Amino acid sequence: MVASPSDLPTSIQSDMASFMAQVSSLQHGQLIQQVLETILRMVGREADRLDWKILNYALQDMEKGFQLFYPHRHIRKVTIFGSARLSADSPEYQMALEFAQRITQQGFMVMTGAGGGIMEAGNKGAGPDQSFGLNIQLPFEQGANPAIENDPKLLNFKYFFTRKLFFLRESDALALFPGGFGTQDEAFEALTLVQTGKAGPLPLVLVDRPGGDYWLSWDSYIRSHLLERGLISLDDPSLYTITHNLDEACEAISSFYRVFHSTRYVGEQLVIRLKQPISETAIAQLNQDFSDILKSGKIQASQVLAAEQGDETEHLPRLVLHFNHRDFGRLYQLIGTLNQLGDDHSPASEHPEQK
Repeated sequence: MVASPSDLPTSIQSDMASFMAQVSSLQHGQLIQQVLETILRMVGREADRLDWKILNYALQDMEKGFQLFYPHRHIRKVTIFGSARLSADSPEYQMALEFAQRITQQGFMVMTGAGGGIMEAGNKGAGPDQSFGLNIQLPFEQGANPAIENDPKLLNFKYFFTRKLFFLRESDALALFPGGFGTQDEAFEALTLVQTGKAGPLPLVLVDRPGGDYWLSWDSYIRSHLLERGLISLDDPSLYTITHNLDEACEAISSFYRVFHSTRYVGEQLVIRLKQPISETAIAQLNQDFSDILKSGKIQASQVLAAEQGDETEHLPRLVLHFNHRDFGRLYQLIGTLNQLGDDHSPASEHPEQK
């Protein structure tokens, strides 16, 4: 016979009701209450030991991740992906190391998968104070690289899916160097989430050694097998940047946040938060150039919306629009246009690493 919350002893039911009443008065109490109610509903349904183990370990993974990243939430982070098999004397390793040095000098922090090769180069180049390692527990035990081993910003995840969640949740940019299945998986996962609107806009920079054709061959496949067959949109290649130059790689990331800050949906409206206001003339030009991505109405300047009041971005200027939820490559082009409109000497533009 399947148990239900109502089958619990009366004393426990009374305690839970009292606890729920107290939770509802906390900040974010409604969301906390929904989480607890979900768990209670599971108590009343058929679930085996493995189901509860998955839930338990996933929650533990998320608890550790939330706790680690919360103090660093105001600094943008760049995740470096790439092969664990590339040696320290390879050009790609040296480029990843130098890239991590340069991007942290701009104020960004770095995240890697904590393994060897490109991941080790990223942690080593960024240094212990500016880098994170998100390791995965495997049967053959992937040890953390020496640059991040024993660091308090090293996390060991039970599951790939919770690890990937934090890579994409905490990343403000992805720098992908040549790699194997894992690197390809991360590239396509990020593109899929951005293309479908399940992840907010962020720069994806694909870096190869000078003269290398790893990402150029990948791009050729994308264009000949996906784009030419109509399997992706014409503007989807705008979602990523391919470069053999570290200056260009760093610029692609820092310039993405010159004026653009973040996005959020409020009802049917897409809210684009800005680090500095833009002129009415510029907004009129945006409406002329990007009317094709509007479901209805126009792009308009706005103050903070009621649903956003109280969050850490409420002081920022905004644009609101009824986006068609389809042309994300064009949305990236709009963001690029916005970033060209800003004053390069404003304090906000000088600190792209600050959220």
